[in-house]
Amino acid sequence: MSTREQQSWKRFGLSVRDLLPDRATLVSLRRDPRRDLIAGITVAIVALPLALGFGISSGAGASAGLATAVIAGTIAAIFGGSNLQVSGPTGAMTVVLVPIIHRYGMPGVLTVGLLAGILLVGLALAKAGDLMAYVPVPVVEGFTIGIAAVIALQQVPAALGLKSPPGDNPAAVAWKALREFMTHAGGWPALVITVAVAAAMLAGAKWLPSVPFSLIGVVGATILVRLVHLPVPVIGGIPAGLQAPSLGFVDLANVPGLLPSALAVAALGALESLMSATAADAMSVSDRHDSNRELFGQGLANVVAPVFGGVAATGAIARTAVNVRAGGVSRLAAIVHALILAVIVFAAAPLVGGIPVAALAGVLIATAIRMVEYTSIAALARSGRGEAFVMAVTAAATLAFNLVTAVIAGLILAGALALRQLSRAAQVRTVGLHEGLTPADHHREERELLAQHIVAYRLDGPLLFATAHRFLLELADMAAVRVMILRLSRISAVDATGARLLSDTITKLSRRGTVVLVSGLSDDHRALLDTLGALDMLAAQGRVFDSTPAAIAYAKNLLQRDGTIKVAQS
Repeated sequence: MSTREQQSWKRFGLSVRDLLPDRATLVSLRRDPRRDLIAGITVAIVALPLALGFGISSGAGASAGLATAVIAGTIAAIFGGSNLQVSGPTGAMTVVLVPIIHRYGMPGVLTVGLLAGILLVGLALAKAGDLMAYVPVPVVEGFTIGIAAVIALQQVPAALGLKSPPGDNPAAVAWKALREFMTHAGGWPALVITVAVAAAMLAGAKWLPSVPFSLIGVVGATILVRLVHLPVPVIGGIPAGLQAPSLGFVDLANVPGLLPSALAVAALGALESLMSATAADAMSVSDRHDSNRELFGQGLANVVAPVFGGVAATGAIARTAVNVRAGGVSRLAAIVHALILAVIVFAAAPLVGGIPVAALAGVLIATAIRMVEYTSIAALARSGRGEAFVMAVTAAATLAFNLVTAVIAGLILAGALALRQLSRAAQVRTVGLHEGLTPADHHREERELLAQHIVAYRLDGPLLFATAHRFLLELADMAAVRVMILRLSRISAVDATGARLLSDTITKLSRRGTVVLVSGLSDDHRALLDTLGALDMLAAQGRVFDSTPAAIAYAKNLLQRDGTIKVAQS
């Protein structure tokens, strides 16, 4: 590849070499190993019940959740773009995986993870990580609320001591489970365990945030069940170790049908991982993530995890926050967390198998409640009906449809509201000929005479498709005058539609006998309008001016030449 071709590719995409860990990344692992070791142990304690719970909730099983935390957690930590991110199975991803496992089984879920990983690597090479900055806050908040609601609803059957009824919609499944519970009323021990674990986590997070109440609650519930022999479902047998590496899981026959699900998983993985990395940046003093490297790391993690029986993974906001608060300073903390979970997989699988499913349901319900930033919701609600509406629609669409549909709906609605605000901000104003200019070198009588035949309008704001129709049509309907000066120095943006309508307006005014002059265009806007041919007619007649005084002088000379006015010489 030539040097010019390399520079062109750098502009529009990246190479794999650009995304691999550099020397600075490797050196950072030695920054403070002691703090990273402590943080990694702390995160592993928090991550264990979450990995088990999300694995079970997805339908893939507890061992799949642990495999995901170990394999994806290690690879994403090494190749990702954040020094503080901790990756693994998450509730948001669980929401997407449940329908897939119901329809295609475990091979379908593993195949979707592999395909999504390949897509994420492609997004990283295409520099798609830079687009995260354009996702509006109301969409993110609504997305988070919807995910939290789905996670909580998914735990209802386990909290009631029941097997999950058939169905994809979490609200419908929860309602079926509740009706069954009210009919048989035999799951009270499970419900008590769920409520107790969730209450302990929520209260503990408020009063003693440094204590891992999730693990304490799970261990306490497990001991209680064994001592009292409570009739509640437990996780059951978990094979010691990880699944032997194999690519035989790929469901080739169903790949075409699984592609839409893979797109959804990739989109969700990108969104949640970059949101988590951004949150980590906000909590740290100096760390800043590389969004494209983060997508690359998450992509590799999702390519490799299914080979060992793991499901799709993303950056995890809850575990990442624990890592930062526990003092983690480099990727070594996330690697330590994954290694500790690996030890548990190989050495303590029988003990893990005795954990009550209801206890994990309590952990996930408390996690869902803590996912929602109530202060942010209140602030958005106070900021105006538009942003609150975007948030509500995104959350409702998450519950009613799926996460990708919800985000798309939120982005479309947010974009429509933004265009509406732009339209309201744009305006056309009649201004005095010399408004905002240095005092004109004309007598008062001369200025009054000129004003009888010349009108000046200033266009303020964007000249875009959403705004141009209204105020350019207003111009075309103005009362006939001999000369109209369009002052365009305050145009903030212009697009092809705005340029076309400006050209049409100038043509319409010229046919009515009005001489149109344009002044004050910036170089960037002038170049675009010239490219689109919007000012060709005026440019050919010499009626495009850099400054308004020059346009006024031209208009004055024109009116003198055609005898419209006779201006006394000063």
